[in-house]
Amino acid sequence: QVQLVESGGGLVQPGGSLRLSCAASGTGFSIYAMGWYRQAPGKQRESVATITSADTTNYADSVKGRFTISRDNAKKAVYLQMNSLKPEDTAVYYCRLIEYGAQNYWGQGTQVTVSS
Repeated sequence: QVQLVESGGGLVQPGGSLRLSCAASGTGFSIYAMGWYRQAPGKQRESVATITSADTTNYADSVKGRFTISRDNAKKAVYLQMNSLKPEDTAVYYCRLIEYGAQNYWGQGTQVTVSS
């Protein structure tokens, strides 16, 4: 069983920065990709950024140039550096791990609130 633990959310003013972290634990799994998704109140969950084992990254248009995803293979972790935050970035952010073979797992979510 794979567990994902997220951290780093919080309240920040517009224009500020936050760094989200997600660490995977468990045994017997291999990572094809990890990513960050978010869900704002009343909206569907959307992909924010993903990174594959080959370091291929993909970003939502709304965060390009502001957010950076990175990973640490040894720690089985993924990070999301969020700069120039806007009120519309407010959401619960979820970490996702996708295995080779397409099994996937979700973290419990961490709240990010951008407000003055």
